[in-house]
Amino acid sequence: MYDIDGYTPEAKWKEECGVYGVYSHTENVTEMTYLGLYALQHRGQESAGIALTDGAWMDVSRGMGLVGEVFRHQIPHMDNQYIAIGHVRYSTTGSSLLANTQPLMVSYAGGKIALAHNGNLTNAAAIRKALESQGTIFQTTIDSEVFVNLIARSRKEKIEERIIESLMQIKGAYCLSIMTEDKLIGARDPQGFRPLCIGRTEEGSWILSSETCGLDVVGAEFVRDVRPGEMVVIDDDGLRSYPFATEEKKASCIFEYIYFARPDSIIDGQSVHEARFMMGRMLARESGFKGDIVISVPDSGTTAATGFAYEAGIPFVEGLIKNRYIGRTFIQPTQKKRDSSVKLKLNAVQSVVEGKDVIMVDDSIVRGTTSGKIVRMLRHAGARRIYMCVSSPPIGYPCYYGIDTSVRKELIAATKSVEEIRAYIEADGLHFLSIEGLKKSVSAADPEAMCYACFDSLYPIEEGHQPQGDSKYVFEQPKC
Repeated sequence: MYDIDGYTPEAKWKEECGVYGVYSHTENVTEMTYLGLYALQHRGQESAGIALTDGAWMDVSRGMGLVGEVFRHQIPHMDNQYIAIGHVRYSTTGSSLLANTQPLMVSYAGGKIALAHNGNLTNAAAIRKALESQGTIFQTTIDSEVFVNLIARSRKEKIEERIIESLMQIKGAYCLSIMTEDKLIGARDPQGFRPLCIGRTEEGSWILSSETCGLDVVGAEFVRDVRPGEMVVIDDDGLRSYPFATEEKKASCIFEYIYFARPDSIIDGQSVHEARFMMGRMLARESGFKGDIVISVPDSGTTAATGFAYEAGIPFVEGLIKNRYIGRTFIQPTQKKRDSSVKLKLNAVQSVVEGKDVIMVDDSIVRGTTSGKIVRMLRHAGARRIYMCVSSPPIGYPCYYGIDTSVRKELIAATKSVEEIRAYIEADGLHFLSIEGLKKSVSAADPEAMCYACFDSLYPIEEGHQPQGDSKYVFEQPKC
């Protein structure tokens, strides 16, 4: 979330969205979708939307802002509604505009379809160019729109066949929640970059959710994850599975476990909380740092910090307090106010850190500017020594699969050694978790079936499918 309008001081990597879907003849599908989107709010705070159908009519409500802001006055409703899908967005392709909000809804020869997408398509520019040359008109500047156009243009008879034919043309990361007048459909890309799970309530309602926390909030039991390269179709006949690409190398995003997902979620059999706790334990073993207290950069570093404290036998305390009520402000982003932005969000507890050797745990360092400000804040509060531990390896390469990343030249680990980063942030010690330690922390899943490209540049999709210009605004640039 922006702390100062138009400026993100936290310098964290951001994931762009969460998707949700409900199929039920017995429960209020839009109310359940609304609650599910609240549970997935951490995955995107720029916009939210819900589409619903009663089997004959279909409607969509979308807006800018948080779920509670978009639906402040009324949750969408339709008599006899029985399918709904929802979306929360953080933009990685296309600007943060009302026109780019989801779910997308279109009419085509076979009826109507609504679609919500989580991920980034690496060949969207080429597909869009080909479609435009054939006369297709695009209403947005997001890559997700190529899906609905490919589905609409398909000559296949059944919607399941249309979707699979479209998916076979797409490269990159996607989890989809799709709604027709009588079906709820979910799909996950062949690599399984992004998570998508299936749940069911006691009343028989089916749920699709980016994370299991979206099942918990509506009282649904986890059934299973949508498998990489699988489409599932839910209708009055129940759930059917359509594997469409099973031979691809699996490469789920390791950052779901490091930072993106909620700690109470379980992804591909791995508890996110347990993974982060083990990352902290591995940091304690690898770094060998000794101190008086362990603190975290809240909230994303907290679970790893407790793991470090547990392993090292050092007390974990709150040394930094986060202002959770800052929201969006209308302060102009002048340089002076940018310099104060970290203090708006975080403040050191002087009585806790004064005179202490402090071990500070965070999940990542992207540019290093925020980490340096926090170190100086702790120093000003009287900390004697400050050792920083990071529960991920150095980020040296951009992501192409659904994370809003810096270009490589802005990533501090692309140009500086660990010692140079330590000097830059003015810490007394710095340790990044090794890739080996990271893999040991996610042992309940398959560590070898994950993507570590932002650390080692081993991209799971061939070189020719990376986005043109590394730009989220590729569809907004003037055409020559």
